[in-house]
Amino acid sequence: MQISVAAAYNASMTGEAPVFEIRNLHVRTADEHKVQILQGVDLSVRPGEVHALMGPNGSGKSTLASTILGSPEYEVTGGRIFFKGDDITSWPTDVRAKSGLFLAFQYPQEIAGVSVLNFLRQALSARKGIDLSMLELRLAIMEWMDRLDMDPSFADRYLNEGFSGGEKKRNEILQMAILEPDMAVLDETDSGLDIDALRLVAKGVQEVRSVRGDMGVLAITHYQRLLDELTPDVVHVLMDGRIVDSGGPELAETLEAEGYEAWR
Repeated sequence: MQISVAAAYNASMTGEAPVFEIRNLHVRTADEHKVQILQGVDLSVRPGEVHALMGPNGSGKSTLASTILGSPEYEVTGGRIFFKGDDITSWPTDVRAKSGLFLAFQYPQEIAGVSVLNFLRQALSARKGIDLSMLELRLAIMEWMDRLDMDPSFADRYLNEGFSGGEKKRNEILQMAILEPDMAVLDETDSGLDIDALRLVAKGVQEVRSVRGDMGVLAITHYQRLLDELTPDVVHVLMDGRIVDSGGPELAETLEAEGYEAWR
């Protein structure tokens, strides 16, 4: 049996059992067209590791992120997804989230009428069964807002309504801090951000990691600049629905300098 590039690279690294693992994942759209997008992806993230996934537009990066959280827009046609040792391939989205998977969206949605504070209270209750008082939650949120350089007044504003791009992305990191996931997927968190906003978001991710040292991270990005701030342990190159190369941070530098032509 042929072993994929990513699987071979991961197998060469010693350490703990993975907190998150994808084995030979095949995915197509769930609409009438049934377009095959992922063509056998292997990926393994151990506790505390940061993995970066890079690839050109249309390579399947956001499809992978959506599939990890069980989006009904996509259908798994082969392979398995494992989280903390459990096969979660058929689990619904809410069960995956409650178990400790987190997705930071490329384009966070506005939710009118629901404040950031109320949203987090409901999410925390669903995630951990903790029913904090509004005062207790506000105190926790204020501490993290200070660490993430967020205006405290945002706690009472409707979720993402009127937020700038950087504010929306920092609000995603605030959610990650409060919900304390075991595995976080960042779907192009750097998209649309200037360098100052990107540094604030990357700093926020590192702040959460300083508290959640065993949290695995999969950062999906087009650009080296995010990885300059996060310093990934492993970089993967996704092309045409397959991981065609994996390596250390130097691989991202090669991509930045030479582009994807060498892997086409």
